[in-house]
Amino acid sequence: METVSSNKTHFESRGSSIKLQKTSTSFLSPSSSSFPQSPPSFPPLMEAPSSSSRCRSGSFFQDIRSRELNGFRVRKRPYYEDSQLQFAEIGEVAVEHSGDETPPLAISFCKTAKNAHILAVSDEEGYLSLFDSRRKLSSAATRRENTGKARITEWVAHQNAIFDIRWIKDDARILTASGDQTIQLWDVQGKKCIGVLLGHTGSVKSLCSHPTNSDLLVSGSRDGSFALWDLRCQNTSTRRSTETCISSTAMVKRAHLSAQAKRVRRTKTASTSITSVLYLKDEVSIATAGAVDSIVKFWDTRNLKSQVTQVSPQPKSSTEKVNIMHGISSLSQDSNGMFLTASCMDNRIYLYNVLQLQKGPVQSFTGCQIESFFVKSVISPDASSILSGSSDGNAYVWQVERPQMDPTVLKGHDGEVTAVDWCPSEEGKIATCADDFTVRVWNAETNYSSSSRSPTSIRRRIMNLPSREQRQLNLGSKEKDSSDPEEAMNHHITLPTSESIMPPMGTPEAQKKRLHHDPIESVETTTPESAMKSPSSVLNPPSSLKRKTIRDYFLTA
Repeated sequence: METVSSNKTHFESRGSSIKLQKTSTSFLSPSSSSFPQSPPSFPPLMEAPSSSSRCRSGSFFQDIRSRELNGFRVRKRPYYEDSQLQFAEIGEVAVEHSGDETPPLAISFCKTAKNAHILAVSDEEGYLSLFDSRRKLSSAATRRENTGKARITEWVAHQNAIFDIRWIKDDARILTASGDQTIQLWDVQGKKCIGVLLGHTGSVKSLCSHPTNSDLLVSGSRDGSFALWDLRCQNTSTRRSTETCISSTAMVKRAHLSAQAKRVRRTKTASTSITSVLYLKDEVSIATAGAVDSIVKFWDTRNLKSQVTQVSPQPKSSTEKVNIMHGISSLSQDSNGMFLTASCMDNRIYLYNVLQLQKGPVQSFTGCQIESFFVKSVISPDASSILSGSSDGNAYVWQVERPQMDPTVLKGHDGEVTAVDWCPSEEGKIATCADDFTVRVWNAETNYSSSSRSPTSIRRRIMNLPSREQRQLNLGSKEKDSSDPEEAMNHHITLPTSESIMPPMGTPEAQKKRLHHDPIESVETTTPESAMKSPSSVLNPPSSLKRKTIRDYFLTA
């Protein structure tokens, strides 16, 4: 069992003897004083996106072109150049059900701009609650009155603690990871479970969805394994009542055992737990961390036989080697995937540059106390700040570009501050929760210039052009006048057209003639069988066929 603070209960094996005290959780029930008297309604945007809205004419390729040429653009956030960050509390709600308070364990703002004010909160009793963070709460009202005013709805999602939550499908769906060893997929509008992910044999501690395909996700469990899932792969042979069961597409067991532990007889210990997982922005790599040490491992989802690489804080002397044995409570990444943070049990938060992992952490941040694996940290979407909970009852915010400055301390909680989150669309808004059974919302106060922005607000996505296209660009550049730097840049950053990427179409005879007259294409055209047998296989394709991912930087480092 894991060691937790005194007001947290363990939920590893509660069995069939559990009985919920609350048998009716629908907000439509007028008998419950905790819910509004009239049923609230979600905005229309909470509905699942239709296929027609996802396939607007021309928008798909325009988005790809814009993303490759201009990088991932994120909403402009305050960049505090000469002053310390200051936050003011704008709201406080209690996590309670029918008068019984319970510790919150995970919080998450909706991901779309239209819904960004909605905050999801999961707790130790298995409830999932949604709050409106824009509601103005009166300081003269009681905490319970403010909670009833801000709460949109709630329901029992699991008969066990919910350790992590994840919004997907334009906020129409939400995933919940629980101590009952399952992950459940929920229709938010109807509060209906539409899928159960089965396969872990321990509490599911962490979730992360694919950066562009929300049907794909990775999860980490206390059983020491992480698993990959595809929500489209439903197991029709296994059903629980009306719920569709989904099995993992891949699972790696004992992912964070040390070499010494692997030689010892296999035992189930708390130190094997996977505490955090991330799906990286290159769309093929994942990062995992565990309770056994401060090592972050990176894996290629196309071949999970062994990790691609791993990183950990580099000890400056032999006396500091013991620090590596501290576990990691959480991982996070910015919206561009350039930076990754790891909250370590040595009371430090380490910042890594994903493209320079061989250098170790580029910075570390101190000031908070991380005394349990419930204390999390999150880097802001624009990578300008880091927000963390703390076991001393405070929350802390650091400026990434000014690590020498003391962190901003957010006081107000009366218990260990655990989960934290940044609002993705409303500038300067954050949320914190703690063992005092409350969730607090804060806003940045410091004034800033609207023309200023964080140096990391725009990152360019690195792309490897096909070799044939590169040769054409090089030949063309000799004939172009590059006296104008801007014009020259435009010539060299042209996106390959669909004609150059798609294979030539035609009859077999026409293709033979084309290959005979085009020696360049005849060299690059190979069958799948020969490609798999050649040194340039799935994990190491030739540069002409594959855009670079972080794996390429690992191999060349």
